Amino acid sequence: MSEESYTTDIGACKPSDCASCTADCSSAGGSNGTIPRVPNPTIKLTLEDDTVLECAVLTTFPVEGFGEYIALVPLNQNGKSPEGETYLFRFSEDGDNPVVSNIEREDEYMAAAEAFHDFIANLKSEKDLEEN
Repeated sequence: MSEESYTTDIGACKPSDCASCTADCSSAGGSNGTIPRVPNPTIKLTLEDDTVLECAVLTTFPVEGFGEYIALVPLNQNGKSPEGETYLFRFSEDGDNPVVSNIEREDEYMAAAEAFHDFIANLKSEKDLEEN
């Protein structure tokens, strides 16, 4: 697993709260945008020391010139993410199986972090979505 992480804070809530949130998402950034209220799938990562870390999938997103990436939120035993961390990995699929791999190069990681930050910054609020 990559040692680098990207933490976001878009208002009263953190995106990492969404995995276990029961709110209506109006608090996740207000007019700055919200994380859509949908059930987050989870994925289990096997770390180098063979421990298994369950993570909520926030989103997958493309990064021009690099490929597809995935934003994951590590969960504790209660299904929460008290640290508010978001991990970024390279993402692909082998049939129906997700393939998650470390981002080794700093320029690639920085491009993925910037694309994820832009994704979060450009989320629409539920009110904005209803108006369209």
